[in-house]
Amino acid sequence: MADHLRSELVIEALDMAVWRRRPTAGVIPHSDQGSQYGSLAFGRRLRETGLVGSMGSRGDCFDNAAAESFFATLECELLARDRFPTRSAARLALFDDIEGFSNTHRRHSALGSLSPAAYERRWSAQPVVT
Repeated sequence: MADHLRSELVIEALDMAVWRRRPTAGVIPHSDQGSQYGSLAFGRRLRETGLVGSMGSRGDCFDNAAAESFFATLECELLARDRFPTRSAARLALFDDIEGFSNTHRRHSALGSLSPAAYERRWSAQPVVT
């Protein structure tokens, strides 16, 4: 969480995701058309990690529908209801909501009514087909 939208913000987020999730080469992180995602530095970092960038098309509301739905729910259920006295308080509330509830307990219709964590466990348990 930062007070800017420069490319280093999304690079730090990508680095955190790569460190935490350890994706295999060829995984495709999807982004919108923000200039920070189209920056040379972000593209270079994607290549260094072996990931393949995918950027949504302009005006396609279905391209990133799952992420848009997540952010709309987050805004309605957390951000619109509370005022946070500090950036740290907001960061903690967001972390608690995302990691403590949304990823682990909230069921998503796009994931067969599983939580993201349950869906990932099921997907990871599948044998690799070569």
